[in-house]
Amino acid sequence: MTNEKDSKYRNLLLGLLFDGIGMLSFVIPGIGEFSDVIWAPIAGWLMTRLYKGRVGQAAGLITFAEELVPGLDVIPTFTLTWIYTYFLAKKKGNK
Repeated sequence: MTNEKDSKYRNLLLGLLFDGIGMLSFVIPGIGEFSDVIWAPIAGWLMTRLYKGRVGQAAGLITFAEELVPGLDVIPTFTLTWIYTYFLAKKKGNK
């Protein structure tokens, strides 16, 4: 149980960090959008490492697309995936 709890909070902290990195492109106008081309595949891959199975695959694709589309960097996809994984999916599974 402790291992599951540790990975839960590790994923939250990493997700907040990765969402912050994704939002950095707003700091440097012009250059920031170019950095999204580099960050998008990295973010998608990281998402698949944090969350296994279908959730990770779907979230990885969504994260990749979200990072590539200008102006969508404000969406915290890592944090939203964490909320889905540890709160919404668990409630769904309990019914």
